[in-house]
Amino acid sequence: MDPRPQIQEFLVSRRAKISPQSVGLPVAGRKRRVPGLRREEVAALAGLSVDYYIRLERGALTNASDSVLNAIARALQLDATEQAHLIDLARAGKPSAAPARSRRTPPAAMAPQLQTILDALVGVPALVRSPTLDIVAANLLARALYSPVYTDTDTAPNLARFTFLNPDASRFWRDWDRVADDLTAHLRTAAGATPYDRALTDLVGELSTRSDAFRQLWARHDVRAYGRGTKHFHHPVVGELDLRYDLLQPAAEPGLTMITYTAEPGTASHDNLSLLASWAASQGSTAPDRASSTRHVTPPTRQE
Repeated sequence: MDPRPQIQEFLVSRRAKISPQSVGLPVAGRKRRVPGLRREEVAALAGLSVDYYIRLERGALTNASDSVLNAIARALQLDATEQAHLIDLARAGKPSAAPARSRRTPPAAMAPQLQTILDALVGVPALVRSPTLDIVAANLLARALYSPVYTDTDTAPNLARFTFLNPDASRFWRDWDRVADDLTAHLRTAAGATPYDRALTDLVGELSTRSDAFRQLWARHDVRAYGRGTKHFHHPVVGELDLRYDLLQPAAEPGLTMITYTAEPGTASHDNLSLLASWAASQGSTAPDRASSTRHVTPPTRQE
């Protein structure tokens, strides 16, 4: 992905979100043809000349100093993740960036010790995700939790492909809109950090071609970083699950993310997670492969 149009589209999208009133600018005068701030207004807020800011917005961020990038970030009221994304885009435009960015260790190089850790987490679904949202490793309970995702492809299961291309995703994710927004923002963030990653470029191209929803979300240029939250599932075997998730970044596996899921004790989700563990144990290591028939599988008996 060429960072220059990404820079322009990102900056335009950010200034469109800021009203002149919110930054103390007068609104009287000629009718505004675009939402948010004009380029000359951003330049004034950042303490830059209009011509210089226009060049920067058109993609010429390569040689911009940190102070200039920080001034733009303040003028556009960027949060920490958005500011980091702007810096990534600026660095990606440097002539030496492409070779350096292409030398990332493939997620398939994950050390076997990490799988051992996943398997040791009894009663806790745990998986490892790549920057392109492939599930590259999981314990038995996580494979059972994501069984509909595993049946969606003959290759590595991919959360983005499942979410945007599989019609069952809107039933599996009870908060599909939020999940779709978060996954797109994650990919947009990754595209800023590794714009020359071929797998990422191919994935974004595929989703943009095949999914109107993804294309619309991608065009918003939202970026987001999050470490924990709650996911709301409707599992085909055990029903509804509200699970807290935590994201961990293994220092020895750069680029990979480990995710664990837990349920609040004493809740229906905790009971359903226990039922899922029983079902997973009864299915054994083939649970994901047999997920296509989960509608015909009798769930484990609930203990009153």
